[in-house]
Amino acid sequence: MSNGDLDASRDEKRAGSTGLARVRALIGRFAREKSGSYAAVFALSAPFLIGGTGLATEGGLWLYERHVVQNAADTAALSAATAYGTNKMTDLTTQAEAVVSGYPFMTSANGASVSVNNPPTQGSYAGNKNAVEVIVSMQQQRLLTALFSTSPLTITGRAVAKFGNSGNGCVLALNRIASAAVGAQGSTNVALNNCGIYDNSDSSSGLSAGGSAVITALSASVVGGVSGASNFSTTQGISTGVMPTTDPYASVSMPSFSGCNHNNLNEKNTVTLSPGVYCGGLQLNAGADVTLQPGTYFMDRGSLQVAGGATLTGNGVTIIFTSSTGSNYASATINGGASINLTAPTTGPLAGLVFFGDRNMPTSTTFKFNGGSGQVVNGAVYLPDGTVDYAGGASATAQCTQLIGDTVTFVGSSALAINCASYGTSAIGSAVASLVE
Repeated sequence: MSNGDLDASRDEKRAGSTGLARVRALIGRFAREKSGSYAAVFALSAPFLIGGTGLATEGGLWLYERHVVQNAADTAALSAATAYGTNKMTDLTTQAEAVVSGYPFMTSANGASVSVNNPPTQGSYAGNKNAVEVIVSMQQQRLLTALFSTSPLTITGRAVAKFGNSGNGCVLALNRIASAAVGAQGSTNVALNNCGIYDNSDSSSGLSAGGSAVITALSASVVGGVSGASNFSTTQGISTGVMPTTDPYASVSMPSFSGCNHNNLNEKNTVTLSPGVYCGGLQLNAGADVTLQPGTYFMDRGSLQVAGGATLTGNGVTIIFTSSTGSNYASATINGGASINLTAPTTGPLAGLVFFGDRNMPTSTTFKFNGGSGQVVNGAVYLPDGTVDYAGGASATAQCTQLIGDTVTFVGSSALAINCASYGTSAIGSAVASLVE
């Protein structure tokens, strides 16, 4: 083979090698080339990409709305529990709805709903009558996630608030101007065990003690000022210039009544009486031993009079002082040496009330509870327009006694306490509700 032939053979081999390399390069490039599949892949994955983006976006919105709904439930539960505990409000749903309506998104257009249970139907406080359960829900229409479901999303918040009978008052005078609206004179010794005085009078001597009187209390709060401050011994001090204290039983309505079941009843022996209307009052003479069956007793004019040596007992009892004629309103006089042991009903519209005075009576109507150590009242002596003179001896065993009057004057040694958790009373003073679930 000539040199020329050898050179031609080499050129052909180079050409073949170069061509093969080009083919291989084209094949590799084709294998690596994906642009042709982008459209198909995107078309197949677009719903998932859009849905994922929508889920992330809407998830943030749902989380925000979940916080709003839960906050609405928390606030509504606190408000409803406070309304129930302080004013015995029964329409708690209206109270809760009014609170919830102030929150964003909580409208009927968004399917917002509020349900209230008192007591709660579930959780740790199920069946607890001092707790209020509020469940708030709303409907959220889907946006991008509607690709997966067209059903609206329900967002729910639940809260339970419990009313704590933490108000520490056992004495409250409602009169706004009287001197000595709460007062004690002479050698009176008053022991208010772990409870305080609230006095709504703005007089410079609205709270007053004189002579050798000593009043020991947890605290004293008066709108006006104090006369005889040295006669008071308080653990938490005396506060003056405070705001008036709310009447804890202001929402309790005066029950209706008619007719007379008894007229000018006078008892001298052992007897059991039934609820009803006692026209002209009820008088218990020395030696009388009277038991009141549970229920409501209307004193229509006249007076409840209990002489020394008489006994009056009753459980689940409310005695109401009123007048069917608008004059000669009934009053009460319990003399020293009388034995009194009365306990209020724990449920119902008159819960916690042993004595209840008609709000139409004149403020000059006087009530004298001077039974001394034998005078035990478990519940509230509620006479908002009455002048109350009180002497419940230092050895009195009452665990829960509240004195509420237009004015309250201690006329003898007395002892009060407010261990009232099981007596159905409403707190005097700074009662609060707290979230428990």
